[in-house]
Amino acid sequence: MPLIKSANAPTFRAPLMTAVGLAAPSRGSSENSVWRFTLEAGNPGHAHAVSREEIFIALSGRAQVIIDGETGELCAGDALVIPAHTVFHLSVPGDEPFEAVAVLPVGAYAQAPGGDRVSPPWAQ
Repeated sequence: MPLIKSANAPTFRAPLMTAVGLAAPSRGSSENSVWRFTLEAGNPGHAHAVSREEIFIALSGRAQVIIDGETGELCAGDALVIPAHTVFHLSVPGDEPFEAVAVLPVGAYAQAPGGDRVSPPWAQ
C-alpha cells in the first residue's frame, strides 16, 4: 500500500530549509511528487523556474513571492500556482518560519536563470 507515514518519510536539509519527501517515484507515486517544507525565518530564497506547473499550499507563517516583477504575500491557507517556465522567488523576510506543501509533476526540474537543471532530491 503506498501509504507514506510522515515519521518514515525522508528528510532533506539545506541552509535555512528542510523538506520532507512525501509522495515521489521512490515512494510509489508515478505522476506527482509532494513534499512538506519549512523555510526558516530570514531565508532570502533564490530566483528559479520549474519545467512544469508547481503548486504551493501554505500551512503556517508568511512568505513573500515575486513573479514577473509582481510581489505578493503567501499566508497560511493560501494556494500559489506557479506556471511552468516562470521565474519566481520565494523568501521569508519575517521572524517566523514558513511551512507549506508543494506539488510538482514527476520528472519536472528546477533551473535558476543561467544555471543548470536540478531535480530536487525530495521529488525523486
